Amino acid sequence: MSTAEQITDAVAFHAEGPVWSPVWGGLRWVDMLAGDLLTLRPDGSVDRLHVGDVAAFVRPRTRGGYVVGVERGIALADGPDEVPVPLRPLWTDSGIRMNEGGCDPQGRLLAGSMAYDQAPGAATLYRFAADGTVDRVLEGVTISNGLDFSPDGTRAYYDDSRSGGVDVFDVVDGELANRRRFHAVDDGVPDGLTVDSAGNVWVALNGAGRVRCLSPDARVLAEVAVPAQGVTACTLGGDDGRDLYVTTSREGLEDPEPGAGAVFRIRVDVPGRPVLPYAG
Repeated sequence: MSTAEQITDAVAFHAEGPVWSPVWGGLRWVDMLAGDLLTLRPDGSVDRLHVGDVAAFVRPRTRGGYVVGVERGIALADGPDEVPVPLRPLWTDSGIRMNEGGCDPQGRLLAGSMAYDQAPGAATLYRFAADGTVDRVLEGVTISNGLDFSPDGTRAYYDDSRSGGVDVFDVVDGELANRRRFHAVDDGVPDGLTVDSAGNVWVALNGAGRVRCLSPDARVLAEVAVPAQGVTACTLGGDDGRDLYVTTSREGLEDPEPGAGAVFRIRVDVPGRPVLPYAG
């Protein structure tokens, strides 16, 4: 098993949602419960931009700028380093917050929520069209987490973290259908995930200190050890797409490792794909 190297200080309490995009010059992620966007600059420094009480995820927009998940919905920025403007809240319940999100090949944003106390079934997966229309894709979710699509757009992989595994959907006329178990996880909690250019699924195993690579037919191809057990999410990027970046967290740990809250990196054989942007 290979081991990822630490490339930042432990700059976050709960680092999540890494994304590589030329829109902001490389790697960006969130310090979720601090409500901050973090950007790795070419000199190795990390910039921090406060966007609200929660910063759940970030994705580029096709028109430039970015969309970010905030506590009860999303916010939009027209430039890569501008403070975003929140849209109207999707709910009023103070016990629910936004969690992870990602975009589909049509440019729609899928973003899910969770209860602060992780109450089973309290969350929802929403879909935001380019015109701002919102509909509910899944209800009765507990912790809506990683979501990404196969390179040909015919499959969607999804983690409801307390469900015990990674699920897969068929994508039929743009809709998610035929949900089924893709990979059962018994050594950690499935958290964020990303799909590479060969259709392999990289999934962060929170609590296990690992990232696992699964083939399209669910075979385990590789595992990467991370020197922090609170592994939250991963993405592929770098100049050739072969840098696997992994975020980590100190949340809920009585004695966190020195690297908890840092970003880690390792070189892999198969490159990733350009991140799918939001068309809104």
